[in-house]
Amino acid sequence: MGSLTYDRVVVEFDDRVLAHLQLVIIQKLRRGESFLLSWRDAAVVGDGRSSAWLHPSIPLYFKFSGGHAPSINPHWIAQLTRSANSSQGLIVTGEDNSAVEPDKALRTEPATNIRAAAPSRATKASMR
Repeated sequence: MGSLTYDRVVVEFDDRVLAHLQLVIIQKLRRGESFLLSWRDAAVVGDGRSSAWLHPSIPLYFKFSGGHAPSINPHWIAQLTRSANSSQGLIVTGEDNSAVEPDKALRTEPATNIRAAAPSRATKASMR
């Protein structure tokens, strides 16, 4: 299980999902584009939906639990990129949706955990 840390919020995803998200997110941020990232929450964190507005000036940290990078599915990357470029923003969907027409890709991939990250040393120093 990997994690994405953004503005002191930690969201956990399966490493394979996170690897695909990383490619799409970095692609957008490298161009200086802000966008909305949305995902379904797992039952253990309330079984709802969450979203975060991603901006290039806010640090983003990807942490993978596995020791090797998973293979990348270009069809899934294309589907996630189309989503990221849409007015609704990047919606985390499962790999099985990559072969489905974009309008029919309804099943979202859940985040398994969401928590506030501990302030970093730099953040603690700036609070003093």
